[in-house]
Amino acid sequence: MTDNPANPIPNGVRAIAALFAVCGIYLSIAGGLMLVRPGTISMSAGAPLLFGLELSGPYMFLVAAIAGGAIAWGLVEFNNIVRHAALLIAIAGIVMLVPSVSAATAMAQPKALAIGGLGIIVRVMVAWYLSRGEIVEQFKVPPETR
Repeated sequence: MTDNPANPIPNGVRAIAALFAVCGIYLSIAGGLMLVRPGTISMSAGAPLLFGLELSGPYMFLVAAIAGGAIAWGLVEFNNIVRHAALLIAIAGIVMLVPSVSAATAMAQPKALAIGGLGIIVRVMVAWYLSRGEIVEQFKVPPETR
């Protein structure tokens, strides 16, 4: 890990990496349960994170779990390509949540509106934080100087 006293990992990057890791762990547990005991949990358990890809079955859960874990690790290691991937995933999540939030607003469903709105807020915070100038600069520093 690159966590040394000279250049510690910012708390925001730690939090975002933890968020990706928790999502990866959740998806791996759900996918593993689907493979080991089919029918124990519904494929809709991954809907908030997979946006329709959950219909591809438990293997998509496991692929997404691996991607989440890889992004978490890459963020901790200050990999700039992984930072861009995390930004892309956050922005895609915002775009994919807009229709459900709009539908919840039109049909006056406060619970769905709150959950969808919270999802958008978290994704906007991730995208905003990873786009900040000082964070971008830390990801551009060569590994030898960290």
